[in-house]
Amino acid sequence: MTAGVLLAGCDTDQVSLATNAKANQPVPPKLLAAMVEKNMDLQSPILVRLFKQEAELEVWKQTRNGQFALLKTYPICRWSGDLGPKVREGDRQAPEGFYSINPGQMNPQSAYYLSFNTGYPNAFDKALGRTGSQLMVHGDCSSRGCYAMTDEQIAEIYSLGRESFFGGQKAFQLQAYPFKMTPVNMAKHRNNPNMAFWKMIKEGYDHFEVTRQEPRVDFCEKKYVFDATKPADAKRDPVFDASAKCPAYVIPEDVASAVREKQAKDEAEYARLVAKGTPMARMNTGIDGGMNKIFAAKIPEGSTGLSEGAEGTTLQMLAMAKAPGTIPGHVNPPKPNLDAAAVAPAPQEEPVVAVSAPTTNTRVAAAQPAEKSQGGGFFSNLGRKMGLGTADTTATTTPPPQATASVAPATTSATPPTAASRLKAAVTRFVPGHDKSKDAAKDAPKPTVAAAKPAEPPKPQPDTRLAQTRPALKPSVSDGAGEATQIMGAAPVVQSNSFDSRFGAVK
Repeated sequence: MTAGVLLAGCDTDQVSLATNAKANQPVPPKLLAAMVEKNMDLQSPILVRLFKQEAELEVWKQTRNGQFALLKTYPICRWSGDLGPKVREGDRQAPEGFYSINPGQMNPQSAYYLSFNTGYPNAFDKALGRTGSQLMVHGDCSSRGCYAMTDEQIAEIYSLGRESFFGGQKAFQLQAYPFKMTPVNMAKHRNNPNMAFWKMIKEGYDHFEVTRQEPRVDFCEKKYVFDATKPADAKRDPVFDASAKCPAYVIPEDVASAVREKQAKDEAEYARLVAKGTPMARMNTGIDGGMNKIFAAKIPEGSTGLSEGAEGTTLQMLAMAKAPGTIPGHVNPPKPNLDAAAVAPAPQEEPVVAVSAPTTNTRVAAAQPAEKSQGGGFFSNLGRKMGLGTADTTATTTPPPQATASVAPATTSATPPTAASRLKAAVTRFVPGHDKSKDAAKDAPKPTVAAAKPAEPPKPQPDTRLAQTRPALKPSVSDGAGEATQIMGAAPVVQSNSFDSRFGAVK
């Protein structure tokens, strides 16, 4: 009977959560202690914010004074795609925007330990014709358009959402951003084609920052509207349609003035940073998503990808820290997409990847032609000894084709039996006794440099460099970090008032 109440109250056909031990794990004692310290109730409402560039998930919880305060920040193990909203099914993009998570979107039988559906596409996404489905926040540290955590992390987040539903919250808000919407980040990404969209959702970011209240979200004229209320002379609340003209509405003056003040400060700082010449972030040239630095440090050849690296420290130093959960052996760290990288200019990839290996390989490859020219410079050395020119002179013009052709056979056939015959051949080659031959002798070093250059076009340096970032990952976690906190497959004691019966009572 209780299961029937649950299913009737949710827009899902998931089996009863009461039979799932993972979904009924208690909130950890440390989090309970943090709630007491921050004046929070266990079952008070929550709000979740996600940041791709920082690779962080924040859980905010309502305090007893009615405002939200940050309870805990979770490093994101993996997200895929690029900075920017999801547009179509299969583009591997993790969504950005404002979404609502109700109990029916909680999935206790997820293939990725536990999960909840982000609710993408929302009314705004649909109005723009955007497509996609089953975009989740889940465990297993594996992403194809989702936000992936470790199993231990999603168990905590899931339990916090569950308890908020027990307390009467109908749905919690999920805010997904490309980065923290600060003036410096906006300045760095000012050339990004998604900037108009980001400025629009920054409005909601600002509303939350100044009020510490969950902003009301509506849509009209294919745009977001935050904290809209009816005008003073209106008899009913405005009705919003994402594809229709906006109805008459107002934003409470106390909220509107606080937001205007914050935005004025942000815009002034943004203008200062742009005038100062703040470098613009490079566009993604094929790197697939990002990973928090704490996880990248635990993985052989791990990389943070499009997320921020370790500032002031190295991944090797972070490798000594304990991982926030068990990292599965099949984890796939960010790396360049070869298909996309083949089309994009290679030089743009190196600063984005921020991995030392590709840069080192490129430099070695650039030095190889010079080594070859020295190894095959017998006649150049001979000419120097005879005073016929400088062997290491760099040609400033393109050498004649015939000069290049004349060097090749000399290099391959320079195997006489005696030194005398080699000297005689060299003298005959370089100094036949005329001024014209001296000019030819001066040109001799030039073909040596030019002869090394043809070796550069066929070098597959970009492909080789990228291929080196794609080795099969070793299924390991450094120093066994996280094993002590592993709860995968654990069977905690299920409270008698389980998610099933308790949520049924609320409904």
